[in-house]
Amino acid sequence: MAKYKVTFDKVACIGALACLAVDDLHWKDENNGKVDLKNATYNETTNKWELIIGEEDYERMKESADVCPVTAIIVEKIE
Repeated sequence: MAKYKVTFDKVACIGALACLAVDDLHWKDENNGKVDLKNATYNETTNKWELIIGEEDYERMKESADVCPVTAIIVEKIE
């Protein structure tokens, strides 16, 4: 089964909440003009949040990335 890494750049996020509108299982409104990627881990090297997901969450997360107006969400397949 394939795995995917979701990378979220919270600094780039403008709080459009489009990702939350299509996927409230992985995103939550922080009520401060930004969203939060649930269960993500902060990567101090890249200064971004990361979450590993399986195929069952791929379509939902890919849609979140596609609707983000500032490309703050990247989904890539990992080995």
